[in-house]
Amino acid sequence: MISYPSRQCTVELQALPSRIGQVRRILSAQLRYWHLDPLIDRAALGVTELLTNVHRHAQPDKMCTVEIELLLDRLTVSVRDHDPQLPVVEDAAELSTRGRGLAMIAAMSESWGARRDGESGKVVWFTLPAAGSTAERAPTPDLRVVDVEAVGVGVEVERAPA
Repeated sequence: MISYPSRQCTVELQALPSRIGQVRRILSAQLRYWHLDPLIDRAALGVTELLTNVHRHAQPDKMCTVEIELLLDRLTVSVRDHDPQLPVVEDAAELSTRGRGLAMIAAMSESWGARRDGESGKVVWFTLPAAGSTAERAPTPDLRVVDVEAVGVGVEVERAPA
């Protein structure tokens, strides 16, 4: 049997602007170590958006955990915080300087989603295809949105294959 080990990196932090830059540098160094240089810009952009959302919106505190995991041919970047309120994708006004982060993550990632984590927290994540992987890639399903109100557990969005 062939096994595909997972590679994982976890960072706990308070989502303050000065710490977000540090996490980007840690993420970049880890992806270089894993020889995933082509993913650095998109992963750094995505984690910046997720951490900025924690900084702006999370209650009762700004403590969070960033996890990056490489499993088979997919990199998953997730941010866990202590606020159970799931994020909402907004229709930002044309001249607005806010409200485009999750839409941008959806556009640049293979898939993304959010789910409650226990009674007092959530995890927001996105995935990127790992370039140069020798593992055979499973087909990406069509666009799928789980209704948060109906299910009560989270939302998951996957982009249709190009």
